[in-house]
Amino acid sequence: MNWLANLSKTYDDHAKVVGQFETKKNGKEYALIPISHTTQTAHIEVHLNVSGEIVNAKVVDKKDGSTVIPCTESSASRAGITPVPHPLFDKLMFVAGDYISFCGEVRGTPHQDYLAQLKAWCDSPFSHAKVQSVLTYVSKGTLIADLVNRGVLHTDNRGKLLDKWVAGAEGQESKKPDIFNVIASDQSGAFVRFAVNIPGEPESRLWRDASVQQSFTQFYEMSLQDKDVCFVTGEYLPVADKHASRIRHSGDKSKLISANDSSGFTFRGRFRTSREAAAVSYEVSQKGHNALKWLIDKQGTTIDGKVFLVWGSTNLNMPEPYDDAYSLWGDEEEEALTDGDTTHKEFAVKIRNAIQGYRYDGEYKSLHEVTIMTLDAATPGRMSIMYYRNLDQNLYLDRIAAWHESCYWLHRYRKNKNDKFVSFIGAPATKDIAFAAYGQRASDKIVKGLMERMLPCIIDQRPIPMDIVRSAIHRASNPVGMELWEWEKSLSITCALVNKEEGYGVALDLEATDRSYLFGRMLAIADVLERSALGKEEKRATNAVRYMNAFAQRPGRTWSIIQSNLQPYQARMGTDARYYNSLLDEVGDKLQLEDYTDKPLTGLYLLGFYSQRKDLYTSKKDKETAAAAPEDHEENQSIEQGDN
Repeated sequence: MNWLANLSKTYDDHAKVVGQFETKKNGKEYALIPISHTTQTAHIEVHLNVSGEIVNAKVVDKKDGSTVIPCTESSASRAGITPVPHPLFDKLMFVAGDYISFCGEVRGTPHQDYLAQLKAWCDSPFSHAKVQSVLTYVSKGTLIADLVNRGVLHTDNRGKLLDKWVAGAEGQESKKPDIFNVIASDQSGAFVRFAVNIPGEPESRLWRDASVQQSFTQFYEMSLQDKDVCFVTGEYLPVADKHASRIRHSGDKSKLISANDSSGFTFRGRFRTSREAAAVSYEVSQKGHNALKWLIDKQGTTIDGKVFLVWGSTNLNMPEPYDDAYSLWGDEEEEALTDGDTTHKEFAVKIRNAIQGYRYDGEYKSLHEVTIMTLDAATPGRMSIMYYRNLDQNLYLDRIAAWHESCYWLHRYRKNKNDKFVSFIGAPATKDIAFAAYGQRASDKIVKGLMERMLPCIIDQRPIPMDIVRSAIHRASNPVGMELWEWEKSLSITCALVNKEEGYGVALDLEATDRSYLFGRMLAIADVLERSALGKEEKRATNAVRYMNAFAQRPGRTWSIIQSNLQPYQARMGTDARYYNSLLDEVGDKLQLEDYTDKPLTGLYLLGFYSQRKDLYTSKKDKETAAAAPEDHEENQSIEQGDN
């Protein structure tokens, strides 16, 4: 139960923002919701005056539909044939006394149950005047009729609510009514929320009124009598029999804690009752689940239903283990990691300086922690914690820094805020690693699986699984099957994965004698030589690129083919090919006689290929500038032929 205690503490640490709404990038709002509340999408908004008379009504726009509603344990988990009503806002079946007249018979007595629950709140010591206005109005039983008269709901020729709207149908409007744009089912399933307008006061939207929320929380806690020892706090408190759903989104029915199957295997065999397996107090359950929902909305990453979440105990925003190094800087300092000739020591200092800002928040505390959590649901009703770690903040940041310092390379596939490609040195994002290993068409199931597998490599510094590295090397060795941009992206990411184990730098290593590295250099020289002979107008792949996969498998025999195919281009260039020829001789001279075999190359050949090609495409002027003032050097973002 450590995860629940941690989330409950997070709720307490950020209690000052309870009920305060924030906006996502997509325009949807979210908030850390109060205890005894949940969220629901509202379709209709009804405005009342203090006397309980309807003043106005309207259809709620989709982007404004998120509504914080009071709920009980039973209503928050309601399901089945006769669901329990929510205390204040709910569907027409509960809040409309004339529902049967417009929609037909219903099972049970939903409206009467709703009125009884609302009246009990209003008769309690924690009653609220605005809630009393709602009770006065809904007791009249005219809600649907009022909504029809105001053009919010629509009826057919029989006086019943329309099941669906069909353009051009007899008796229906030519323009599609707003209600059918916001609701997926028929009108009878519309969810209603209330606002109470009091003269001289701002319009009171009850779903955002802190006094109304506090009123219901106090009322409901008064009714909780069943107490036991909480497994989280160790205190004797009212316990929760049913726990929250709608964790990942408003339509999510999966639960993290559930024991509603007394005949199954959720707890039987070891415990007699579910309470013996886990007794969690109502307050802790509410705080923990509400904090989790808030964190997922605020900074979680969801792929195919799997949620990846990281947060700090004091500073919620922590560098994500799934992000690339460019995310540490952003657009404000996009030049910080664009120097391809930076030494590893200088690069490591830049990484640590970027992460240093997360270590302190201006207030010293003895313990700062970071929590990493991954959630997924195998079935619509059960959710599980796939990965959970709680680390000291400094240790976590050290591991993130170590990852970016070891699994790094020069990349050119990111765009800045101006939608222009930028270069950066560092670790690639785990999502991009998935695409490099399995292709751009990799399913979300494959991507989320790889992201989860990469977590121990980053957090626990374990080796990258070899099947991922091998798959990335195989794809990077097959450029003919990809577009140029996709291959360049796969190549740089694969170089980062290989470099994680080999420890080479981005700059060309002239002293390296490894067989694979040297063969990779020779392949790059052949590629640049032929590309120079073809000119900028010719876009076809060079022989080096075409034979790349075969070269990686049988370098000795394939190099003979590539070299023979180079001869026409060497002849075309004449004396301009002299530099490339001498460079080929220089690199080939480093190879031992026994190295000229068909033994397959390791992934290290890609590092030699990339570094040699980059060196050849870097002009002498840029090299001299970098040598004179490396801190001011800026890597060319476009590949250009150098002056050799």
